[in-house]
Amino acid sequence: MQLRYAFRLYPQPGQRAALAKAFGCARVVFNDVVRAREDARGAGQPFPKAAELSRKLITEAKRTSGRSWLGEVSAVVLQQSLRDAESAYRNFFASLNGTRRGPRIGPPRFKSRKDARQSIRFTANARWSITDSGRLNLPKIGAVKVKWSRTLPTTPTSVTVIKDAAGRYFASFVIDTGPAADTARMPRTDRTIGIDLGLTHFAVLSDGTKIDSPRFLRRAEKKLKKTQRELSRKQRGSKNREKARLKVARAHAKVTDARREFHHQLSTKLIAENQGIAVEDLSVVGLARTRLAKSVHDSGWSSFTSMLEYKAQRYGRTCVKVGRFEPTSQTCSACGHRDGPKPLHVREWTCRACGTLHDRDHNAAINVKTAAGLAVSACGAPVRPGAIPAQREETGSHGSPPDARAA
Repeated sequence: MQLRYAFRLYPQPGQRAALAKAFGCARVVFNDVVRAREDARGAGQPFPKAAELSRKLITEAKRTSGRSWLGEVSAVVLQQSLRDAESAYRNFFASLNGTRRGPRIGPPRFKSRKDARQSIRFTANARWSITDSGRLNLPKIGAVKVKWSRTLPTTPTSVTVIKDAAGRYFASFVIDTGPAADTARMPRTDRTIGIDLGLTHFAVLSDGTKIDSPRFLRRAEKKLKKTQRELSRKQRGSKNREKARLKVARAHAKVTDARREFHHQLSTKLIAENQGIAVEDLSVVGLARTRLAKSVHDSGWSSFTSMLEYKAQRYGRTCVKVGRFEPTSQTCSACGHRDGPKPLHVREWTCRACGTLHDRDHNAAINVKTAAGLAVSACGAPVRPGAIPAQREETGSHGSPPDARAA
């Protein structure tokens, strides 16, 4: 399967200017593709093919005075931007036809230089490389300093340079993982677990373990309010407003990074210790419409369950999602008697059939494990997961990749 490995970049002032130029050129090509498609639709003509758009909007545009600056960046960046527009249209039409899972998406929109996120992609054809000193050498940009937090397990097939809303730069490498290496890293175990997600405790496991909710957003709320208040007092279009906006973005980025790190550490620990994992498929969209919306978003249940799914696929584990209408909080895990719904303030209850005293969350976690079919025996749990899409798969050329950094 394909995974992303992201590392922080620290470009020099000249390299930041070159990256800004590359971001702008990629954005212009994307907008030109969208404009050409919209003009064809308005005229009642068929959409132009990708090869025609590439010739007209990139090759021929470089020879004109109005678009001559497209030749100052790598041609691979422009081609990948065109491919991104093509992919956006394919996803839009697939969503209209009902062949694409998930909520319906709209047509591609024009990109702006004020967008919070800017990105460009280099495939193997761009001849990018990692130098002996550990720098990322990008065409027409130079050797950029990289903060290596870990080594790349295999040779990457492409790299995406990203600038986020907080003004930070990242290099996101796409790699193909090796099944043999993944199996050796996490050998098979006989343990299975059920997980009940909540707000008071982020997760309660079927073995009785309770994991407190870090509440990253709630803890940073005071600072966020202060920075947002300072931003609202700045004049629009001024440099001081841009500085205040960066402060707000960095404060939010700190919360997001802390939450993601917590999710990664917990999901990896659960995957390493258990062969089978059952988790409830919660309706996050529906819960986000209630008065608990801020706490629901602060927990990040969807991100956590997604990590469990792709890590289970990678390491040969089983991750089962139990339906959201399963009465896990109403059923006695000892005798199976359904005791009926209970308000949220009831944290303990006694089964009227067998008299067992239950902790609400622990009982639900056991029922989640039972409903997933993992509670019969540890050895009886399935070993291989079902069909789960690869995590963050990126399209691109997979030709002769550059040399990877030595592990």
